[in-house]
Amino acid sequence: MDTYSAHALVGASGVELTIALYDGIIRFMHNAIEAVERKDVEGRRAAVKRAMDIVVHLQATLKKDVGGKPAESLSDFYVAIFALMLQGSQASSRKKFEQVIANVRDVRDSWKQVAADTRASQLTAERHEDGRRPSVASDGAWIPPSESRSASSWTA
Repeated sequence: MDTYSAHALVGASGVELTIALYDGIIRFMHNAIEAVERKDVEGRRAAVKRAMDIVVHLQATLKKDVGGKPAESLSDFYVAIFALMLQGSQASSRKKFEQVIANVRDVRDSWKQVAADTRASQLTAERHEDGRRPSVASDGAWIPPSESRSASSWTA
């Protein structure tokens, strides 16, 4: 991870960190595919090991007692992904690695939606100092009060 990426994660939420870990799995699976194409056994093993380490970390940090059924489902997902990585590595299978990427990307996209929904909820819950709700652009970005028209300046 480069310095910029490391600094970008400082202060990130748990969901944002999870997304970054999923990105890491995807990146290492792409590295494994490239290694398979180069017939680089050590490179493939190293890339798969890095991806597996992330999955083990995600599995170990699940709080099943708090997360209930979603945590159980994620646990099952991590077991399946780990097994698919292992099969892909043993067979030097580009196809299996691509399946891992597709599955991880699907779950990652769900986490991204959770992050977006959380940000939207936080924006609506916050209030400006004058008691008005913050303005939000059509893309969900917050608009500073100085750039948005206040309700008192509107005319009918």
